[in-house]
Amino acid sequence: MDLFRFILALHILGGGIGLISGTIVLILKKGDKNHKKIGSIFFWGMNLAGLCSFVLAVMHPNRFLFIVGIFTLYMNLTARIYLKFKRVGSEINFIDSIPTIGMLLAATFFVIDGVRTVTEDSFGWVLLSFAFISLRFVIADYMFFKGKSKFANQWLLSHLQRMIGTYIASITAFLVVNIDFKPAFVIWLAPTVILVPLIIYWSRKYGKLSV
Repeated sequence: MDLFRFILALHILGGGIGLISGTIVLILKKGDKNHKKIGSIFFWGMNLAGLCSFVLAVMHPNRFLFIVGIFTLYMNLTARIYLKFKRVGSEINFIDSIPTIGMLLAATFFVIDGVRTVTEDSFGWVLLSFAFISLRFVIADYMFFKGKSKFANQWLLSHLQRMIGTYIASITAFLVVNIDFKPAFVIWLAPTVILVPLIIYWSRKYGKLSV
């Protein structure tokens, strides 16, 4: 087995673990021991899938793998980082902000490449859509880091949102690889359209306004 196939196998393994464990976490009671254990499995599985995406995208340039990798790692890492702020008095440091800085740079690339290709093929719309979503999350990070969040328990809301975002990335990757459908942007955006309402629902359910 050559290096590319080996890394691809690790990518598939991580993505498969993430897809299965993520589905289980979604239906489990939130906050109990099972949620935390399976959530950790999901976290490490998706980190493996995301890192392998970067390597594969470098070995054989592929915009699809690049987007999956950057979006997966950003969502996954920030979901874990936000748990740190469950403890009162925790402070943001530079390491905590690295995923946000990286996502800002990637979103800038999405915008530039999306505008450039939007008249050539439907993938340009995918890039612009992911740029819009990514920038919304980056702005939310900035507001939280500056202590200007709307909700008192923003750490919890952001954790839920980012974990579902990571799950969306895993489903999107699975569908894009295994389903041939035209126009392609429908498959790319379908998981987002279907699961974003769940993010909205949980945000409204668990959100506590700051006083």
